[in-house]
Amino acid sequence: MSLLSWLRQPVDNAPLVVFRWCFGLLLFLETGGAILTGWVKKNLIEPTVHFPFIGFEWLKPLPGNGMYFYYGAMALLGLLVMVGFYYRASLTLFTLLWWGAYLMQKTAYNNHYYLLLVLCFLMLLVPAQTYASIDAKRNPPLRSLSCPRWCLLVFVVQMTIVYTYAAIAKINEDWLAGTPVSIWFTNKSHYWLIGGLLQQDWFQKLVVYGGIFFDLLIAPLLLWRRTRLWAFFLAVFFHGFNSAVFHIGIFPYLALALCLFFFPPEQIRKIFLRRKPMLPVSAPALAPAPPAFKEKAVLLLLALHLVVQLVLPMRQWWFPGNTNWTEEGHRMSWHMMLRSKSGYATFKVEADGNAFWEHPETHLTPKQTRSVATRPDLIWQYCQFLAQKYRQKGYKQVKVFAYTHVSLNNRPAQALVDSTVNLAAVPWRAHQPSPWVVPLQEK
Repeated sequence: MSLLSWLRQPVDNAPLVVFRWCFGLLLFLETGGAILTGWVKKNLIEPTVHFPFIGFEWLKPLPGNGMYFYYGAMALLGLLVMVGFYYRASLTLFTLLWWGAYLMQKTAYNNHYYLLLVLCFLMLLVPAQTYASIDAKRNPPLRSLSCPRWCLLVFVVQMTIVYTYAAIAKINEDWLAGTPVSIWFTNKSHYWLIGGLLQQDWFQKLVVYGGIFFDLLIAPLLLWRRTRLWAFFLAVFFHGFNSAVFHIGIFPYLALALCLFFFPPEQIRKIFLRRKPMLPVSAPALAPAPPAFKEKAVLLLLALHLVVQLVLPMRQWWFPGNTNWTEEGHRMSWHMMLRSKSGYATFKVEADGNAFWEHPETHLTPKQTRSVATRPDLIWQYCQFLAQKYRQKGYKQVKVFAYTHVSLNNRPAQALVDSTVNLAAVPWRAHQPSPWVVPLQEK
């Protein structure tokens, strides 16, 4: 049997169906929760200056209370995805809205925002609505008990990539020394029951090395039948601990939901879909396969996607220096919980021979102020904002210089960017190192 034939072989679609329920519910909780917890207000409504991904400055939050309706619409679409009502249309619209929200602000960047975008793309390519959905009930010919094997495997490969790169990223001096973990746990000594435990050196070392081995081994252990169940219990403990201690939103529950794809489809059917008929031998007759050229095109698209997922995190090694310091190649590379940066920045504006000092808190929220001080690309964007502000006042010759004092993982504070460089005149080059970022002085 050829690889393509094996990938197209029909298997029980129970994991895909159950994951659709979980995924839609988590989309609802993520977007609805962003409204209820004040995240939308804090990050999209209150700020008067925004920091979109460079090149997407045209994407701006809706005025007034518009972003509440924006996220409310996404919450509703998440529920429609869960129940499978106009599944592809609902998920397509959600993906576009989420992509827009993702690109229009990066002050509150989080890895699971990017992971959601990736999973939305994958879910658009698979027939997750062909069973236990309103669409299948409304349109009986759509109903199917099976899906091609690749529809399940693609999620296994995707999460293996995520976990593997997360493990590789942890193999660095700071993580192995336990510095980030120590910083975070020091601030959690007041936690009920476990606060004292988090301060213990032996427990912090367990978290440091346990985190590496978990990320590196969880996918193989879930794939191996003999260790699968124990690995799942380990994943429940690991992600449950992260959720309780770090409050990282839906990511732990999304990671647990993705474990569905590591179990045999029949086992998932027996646990969650007991009324679902077993997949008959003649399963292909229940749901005619799409034309070969169409499915090959989808498989080619998926192969391209996985190549991008493999290559994109590698760009961190394209840039010189410590990625956690320069931030170059940091996003979309599965660098999770690796750094604690603190500091401040002030900006000197020279306009037609006059000197003005600008402090970020004048224009930015406290959260934005902290982020601008420690992220070179945000510093550059804020310099563009200041230059534009002074030009609008009528000044012709405007220069902007950034004075920074930043500490990475408890190192002595130092300059993050060269204060002699006029950042208002420096073009942004996304795929080249920024020479105005000052190299980290190691301990």
